[in-house]
Amino acid sequence: MKKEPLIIASDHAGFALKVELKLFLSRKGFKVVDAGTYSTDSCDYPDFVSYVGWGIMRRKFKRGILVCKSGIGSAIAANKFRGVRAALCYNALAARLSREHNDSNVLVLGSVFVSVPLAKKITAVWLTTEFQGGRHIRRLNKIKKIEQELQLRSR
Repeated sequence: MKKEPLIIASDHAGFALKVELKLFLSRKGFKVVDAGTYSTDSCDYPDFVSYVGWGIMRRKFKRGILVCKSGIGSAIAANKFRGVRAALCYNALAARLSREHNDSNVLVLGSVFVSVPLAKKITAVWLTTEFQGGRHIRRLNKIKKIEQELQLRSR
């Protein structure tokens, strides 16, 4: 696993799993920046997704992890940030393919769908899988073109 710093965030429903992942990652030698939430008190996931989205978009971090109840809302919100390729993964194969084919830079986990051991496995696979390049570069460039067109049209 590359030991680049990671940014991680959750809402209240993902808090317990986030705590377990932080410990797992720290034991693996990663510097983990926790962008909140810091308790199980009810909160709104977009507030914490934003920290990760801005961190990736501004290139302060190469990769981030988000955890909420289903993962769906966090994935939707994270993908609003230019350059973020957030992948909601419920198994190790999805994590591997999200890296190999899509060069995902944000892993999203749903705490009601993945156990702690499975989340650790998914995260380990996601962190150790490299982007394959090749034909996938052409597809990522098309996504970047869409982002650029949307940015120009929104001015």
